[in-house]
Amino acid sequence: MSPLSRRCLLAGLLASFTVAACGRADTGHAGSGGDLSRVILRVGDQKAGSQALLSAAGELDDVPYRIEWSPFQFGPPLLEAVNAQAVDIGGVGNTPPIFAAAAGAKIKVVAAHRQDMSGAAILVPAGSPIRRVADLKGKRVAVAKGSSANYHLLAVLRKNGLAFSEIQVSYLAPPDALAAFTAGRVDAWTIWDPYTAQAQAAYGARVLVDGNGYSNGLAFQVAGERALADPGKAAAIRDYLTRLARARVWANQHPEQWAKVWAQQTGLPYEAVLTAARRSTTVPIPIDDAVVASEQEIADAFADARLVPRRIRFADFVDRRFNDVLPTPAAT
Repeated sequence: MSPLSRRCLLAGLLASFTVAACGRADTGHAGSGGDLSRVILRVGDQKAGSQALLSAAGELDDVPYRIEWSPFQFGPPLLEAVNAQAVDIGGVGNTPPIFAAAAGAKIKVVAAHRQDMSGAAILVPAGSPIRRVADLKGKRVAVAKGSSANYHLLAVLRKNGLAFSEIQVSYLAPPDALAAFTAGRVDAWTIWDPYTAQAQAAYGARVLVDGNGYSNGLAFQVAGERALADPGKAAAIRDYLTRLARARVWANQHPEQWAKVWAQQTGLPYEAVLTAARRSTTVPIPIDDAVVASEQEIADAFADARLVPRRIRFADFVDRRFNDVLPTPAAT
């Protein structure tokens, strides 16, 4: 088993998901894109992610193929599973594809959306003496390595004259970071919704700085190269992305209904989740040259900071064939 496959297995176990498919032969193939009844699309998901959204929007009704859902705590372990062919596709933020690509993963970004970044935040406890970004110097900051929060933290530090080496970074998965934050074992936490809303509502966390002006707000659906090469899987992926784009538009127009399902799925208080739903509006967008260029800037920033093993050309990890599944402007 390769080192990347071993990391996939470990990450999946930590996420309470046994990646039994690592290294096994693929399943659920279809000979063509016409008959999807024999296709099994294996989807990696995050907390209150695509499954909850599609369910709330009614987009899981009459799906012509079978979806197998696998939960992950955050993006990098999900993409390790995609690379190891344990799942076919999954949703992540703007940074996990860069870390996966730098590690040599066989992945392609196949869909994009842009979201408001008010729910992405560097949080500090309510009574913290930290008032400015400069006050983070020497402090303990929790962040999930390779996540969108990782770049948010890097960008905030760079724009405020601090090097990554000038803080004490604690690389923790979101649930572990929440525990460390509430116990006072870290001074700050860089995170995204619904964790931001949870920390604010339950623990009185204060936003030091949000993601607006620091992050491009992009998030992606990322598929494995082998799944994309299979006609049946590719057809299922096209249908899945179409449903997901429609569901995002629906959630923007029905935040209360979306928050109700979101709260049920996560066990978080409805009011906290409603806050997250209202400030986390998302717009499906094509993967165009501007998207690629923006991601290249992030990739270069991580390479310059020596936080990834090698430089990458982001355009090499993009598949634009599904750009035509976007809703019409009238629908958005």
